[in-house]
Amino acid sequence: MPTLADVAKRANVSKMTVSRVINHPEQVTDELKELVFTAMAELDYRPNIAAKALVSNRSQIIKLFILEEIDTTEPYYMNLLMGIAKRIGKEHYSLQLVTNDAFDVGSCDGYIITGVRQRDFDWINRLEKPVVLFGENRMGYDYVDSDNQYGTAKATQYALEVGYQTVVYIGIDEAEPFELSREAGYLKVMEEAGLTPKMLRFDNHSTTPEKYITEHWDEFSDKTCFVCSSDRLALGIVRGITQVGGQLPDQFGVIGFDGVFLDQISSPKLTTVKQDIIRMGEVCGEMLLKKITEKGASQGYRHFFPELIIRETTRKLNKTNA
Repeated sequence: MPTLADVAKRANVSKMTVSRVINHPEQVTDELKELVFTAMAELDYRPNIAAKALVSNRSQIIKLFILEEIDTTEPYYMNLLMGIAKRIGKEHYSLQLVTNDAFDVGSCDGYIITGVRQRDFDWINRLEKPVVLFGENRMGYDYVDSDNQYGTAKATQYALEVGYQTVVYIGIDEAEPFELSREAGYLKVMEEAGLTPKMLRFDNHSTTPEKYITEHWDEFSDKTCFVCSSDRLALGIVRGITQVGGQLPDQFGVIGFDGVFLDQISSPKLTTVKQDIIRMGEVCGEMLLKKITEKGASQGYRHFFPELIIRETTRKLNKTNA
């Protein structure tokens, strides 16, 4: 089995330098880290994580708490898990997915929490370890999220550019920061265009908006685009339009929000505002690691601009409708 001394000899550095790279990588240069990590890889050297944890008085565990329903057919949270695990693994941390019943079982060095609602802050405020939220909040917690307002504003603007005369917003029926930001993006563009907004809100499932469309079809005129707060809602709208004989994308348009999986399996394929969930997961891990190293110091927030992906449920921009 290769030893620390073997790694030091291969990298042509001291054993102390190797130890510092392993235990305190933030204290060494990128050049030194590359030398040591290359030597470790060549020798197939694996640090003793238990010993490292003992020396640093840390558990080397980060807990991820998901506070909402996980749909097993949609890999949204699998993407988030992959991103977090990829980043914290570089610092020899393990990721532990926990449930309500196991939240306080076992030690950890910090928490990443997603799906937070206003009612959750009472117990989050009592946590003693560093916390980073996946999802924007207005309570002063460090967080990572898409720029939700930008995403729906971009979707709404595109709908108008390709010739839809009416744009209806289909929102999630929750007065939470991410939803309020998405609504704000839609309202801003409608106001700037001098158009009257129309907003409908549903639980974040496809069946309710589908039923609504079929029962209220006469209320929607040709050249209407539905800008939705999630791909689930958008799929319900698409199914409703299809059931009543509406034509996509010429008569009606639909734009979702997420772009993780459902947009690709829908028929027709869904135009959506795509979030980079894996990258945001990486940054959640990066932010929490830095917060742990800096003894809980605030890290602020990071916003990522989502990308509008044009597929088959909207018209395409051309010289005629530009």
